[in-house]
Amino acid sequence: MLDRLPFLVGLRYVRAKRRNHFISFISLTSMLGLMLGVAVLILVLSVMNGFDHELRTRILGMVPHAKIESRAGMVEWETLAEELMQRERVIGAAPYVEQQGMFSVGGRNQGAMVNGINPEWEDRVSIIGEHMRQGELTDLVPGEWHVVLGSMLARNLGVGVGDRVTLLVPEASITPAGVFPRLKRFTVSGIFSVGAELDANLAYANIEDMQTLARLGDAVGGLRLQLDDLFAASSETQAILNELGPEYRGSDWTLSQGSLFQAIQMEKRMIALLLTVIIAVAAFNIVSTLVMVVTDKSADIAILRTIGAKPSSIMGIFIVQGMAIGLIGIAMGVAVGVLLALTVADLIGWVEGTLGIKFLDAGVYFISNLPSRLQWGDVINIVLAAFGLTFLSTLYPAWRAARVQPADVLRYE
Repeated sequence: MLDRLPFLVGLRYVRAKRRNHFISFISLTSMLGLMLGVAVLILVLSVMNGFDHELRTRILGMVPHAKIESRAGMVEWETLAEELMQRERVIGAAPYVEQQGMFSVGGRNQGAMVNGINPEWEDRVSIIGEHMRQGELTDLVPGEWHVVLGSMLARNLGVGVGDRVTLLVPEASITPAGVFPRLKRFTVSGIFSVGAELDANLAYANIEDMQTLARLGDAVGGLRLQLDDLFAASSETQAILNELGPEYRGSDWTLSQGSLFQAIQMEKRMIALLLTVIIAVAAFNIVSTLVMVVTDKSADIAILRTIGAKPSSIMGIFIVQGMAIGLIGIAMGVAVGVLLALTVADLIGWVEGTLGIKFLDAGVYFISNLPSRLQWGDVINIVLAAFGLTFLSTLYPAWRAARVQPADVLRYE
């Protein structure tokens, strides 16, 4: 019977009505504080995961996971592409020619990176085909000098499909009349939009046209690779270069976009740390609750000690009571947080429709709705952290209860 004493009495104290209503109020406040902290932390981390996923899907769907280039020019690129496709982690390969330049039309100028691509191979390494607003990649026919522009780039230049733009490249052409910048007239055949910064500084043309413009002959700039695990890009690129030899060089997405994703991860950690303080405050409110309960139940403690209850059993009673309060709050917080994480996009949409306001403007942000991606690993970590803080908050009041001396208390009863 004494072995079950901490659970029986501790749970009874949780259910019992108290003479001191302030103790009940503090207990309820602690429970609601834990619920609020856990729910908000789950919701915020889910939204951060949603932003991370959107960025990873959109930006890294356009930016190659890895690039392999040849110092002498890559002529037999098809053979090399087939060899690389035999590797376990490589799931796609496509040729490219990159050319930095400046588009000019009607007095408006805008710098951009022009990617020469093979429309038949591009879907192996890029999601550009899924985000075409106007036109298709198949419109990039060799010799017709067509170009596909990002939506913001097209808007800054004030052009649309069918308009003509001039591309100036940073290389000079020497003619009998003197030295002139190299330029070429293109016709806009399509516009894409991925909702990211790439819309303002990226364009696509046919790879054969760009080979002609860059005077590469039959050579291409290199191969872009798509991997099954983008976080293995650095190690896989290095392994490929080790096999190909010193005449090849390579790079991966971490060099161009890695700082962006590191910043997102840092923000996620800092927000999680700050919101954990809410849980800590609520958990340590349990200290106040249990200290007052110990004072209120000092006579009961003394009686239990006189009939043989050990100090460890007395400690167990108040640990059980505090943990019961905490677990109820945590359970409610998980339920509310998971529900909000799964429905926050619909809730925000309803609020926007009801109030006639827009929280996320697609013209300012790269998305128009609030993304949320619930990860159960985050939920488990939050529950464990809240559980640990709750347990720590019960130790001092329980230790204080175990030190109650029956003789000192019962002397005045």
